Amino acid sequence: MADSDHSSSDGLSVDSRDTSQDSKLDFSEDEETLITRMYNLVGERWTLIAGRIPGRTAEEIEKYWTSRYSTSQ
Repeated sequence: MADSDHSSSDGLSVDSRDTSQDSKLDFSEDEETLITRMYNLVGERWTLIAGRIPGRTAEEIEKYWTSRYSTSQ
């Protein structure tokens, strides 16, 4: 019985890893608004902005911002 439980949890971990990577860049509307407002106030201080959004890292915020508002044209 333990073997069948182990194999099913193994499949779940692979699936959850897949979705967690996608959800990292899925920001709620409130988060997007807060990021925009904070960016307008403090600029590219990603650590400061991430400190206002629980569960988000500065790297995630910066990646979101650059993918959304890239100015490298």
